Amino acid sequence: MEHKLSFKEYNEALKQNKLLGLKCKQCGTVTVPPRIACSECTSTDLDVTELSGKGKVQTFTTVFVVPEGRESECPYVIVIVELDEGPWLMGNLTGIDPKAVTMDIMGKRVKMGHAVFPGDKYSAGDEARPLFSLEG
Repeated sequence: MEHKLSFKEYNEALKQNKLLGLKCKQCGTVTVPPRIACSECTSTDLDVTELSGKGKVQTFTTVFVVPEGRESECPYVIVIVELDEGPWLMGNLTGIDPKAVTMDIMGKRVKMGHAVFPGDKYSAGDEARPLFSLEG
């Protein structure tokens, strides 16, 4: 099977503030991050598409115990965002005090940026990840 969008290509696009996903030619579902098949109908007939990176917060958690190597980032907020194009994507929330985040964040509009995190002993090197900030 052919990967229409590799994780490496997805990661490189994120480093340029571009969010790439896959749109199914069979059912129209948009999938992100990349997979080999549609998350809805399992078709492998997919096209690469650029997404807006905008959406609304569906849920969140504040992290106070961090993974090895990220101690300086503690605490931080992770959000799951329903993108305007449909899929849900996880990323960090920036521009807000993690200790002050409340349930009021639910449903708020956000836009995506990115950050590059250094690799650790378990990874293949640097990796870009989505960062979200409140719109307006």
